[in-house]
Amino acid sequence: MALTKVSTGVVDMSGNTGGLVIAKGTETQRPTCDASILGSIRENTTENKVEVCTSTGWQFLEEVGPTFIPLTVEYLVVAGGGGGGNFDGGGGGAGGYLTNFQGTALVLQSSTPYDLSVGYGGTGGTKNSLAATVGGNSQFSNIISYGGGAGRNDNNSPNAQDDGGSGGGGDGGSGGAGGSATPAGQGNNGGSNSGNFGGGGGGAGQPGNTNGQGTGGDGLQNAITGSNIYYAGGGGGDYRSGGAAGGLGGGGLGNGTNGTNYRGAGGGSEYYSGGQGGYGGYGVVILRYPDNYTVNKSVGLTSSVSTSVAGYKIETFTSGTGTITFA
Repeated sequence: MALTKVSTGVVDMSGNTGGLVIAKGTETQRPTCDASILGSIRENTTENKVEVCTSTGWQFLEEVGPTFIPLTVEYLVVAGGGGGGNFDGGGGGAGGYLTNFQGTALVLQSSTPYDLSVGYGGTGGTKNSLAATVGGNSQFSNIISYGGGAGRNDNNSPNAQDDGGSGGGGDGGSGGAGGSATPAGQGNNGGSNSGNFGGGGGGAGQPGNTNGQGTGGDGLQNAITGSNIYYAGGGGGDYRSGGAAGGLGGGGLGNGTNGTNYRGAGGGSEYYSGGQGGYGGYGVVILRYPDNYTVNKSVGLTSSVSTSVAGYKIETFTSGTGTITFA
């Protein structure tokens, strides 16, 4: 029996566990869509689609696909740069550099906490009293970039721990070799001394210089933020007549220049004038994820969010240690 009218405007079919059967027919059997049947729905058996009579004629109902957008994350994790040496010392090594940008994105889970920390820059060395120090590690989840190796002081001064993400430069006076990139794959070795020149700190893109100029190794470019920027340049070594240049990526010039913060750059070495080698630059953690997600971070983490790339949020963490969750 056909149901023609229900005066209340409500039909209760809650007791029926089957499907609702609606009018159906071919394209040619379809009635004229006018004001008298506005809002009617039917199954178009020619197209195998449900259609509705609207003010602009018969329109097919759109099939709604999945609305879930997976949580895919690209990252750049750069550790803190090593401090520069002193007294013909070596430049600080750049912080370790790890990225999956334009590679295979991580697929993560919302509401799951992930560890995150940003490495500090190492301190510069002073003549006869203080060795330079390595940079701090940076981390996102289980991805850990190791702090840059410290530049070595001259043979009369305390010598630093020169291995790291990129190795620190060797000292000029005693023929010291540069530090090693440890573990492998995050940077390059520091340069050995040449004459009285301290070796350049290693960078993410190349080793520190050993040809008598002591320049720091260049970093690598990365466009995860939407701009192509160099990160993780090595610090410049020093000589009695002046300091060598740092590598591309914010590495410190010799003469005790600090490495650029939030690039993981090595600090520049200082001569024996009583000053201190340059500090390494702070590291950085940059995450790029779909813009329908939001990051909740624990107290102590500092970050800023950019939406300069359509469809994404780009969150840059510049200091702190804690956890983040995606929601």
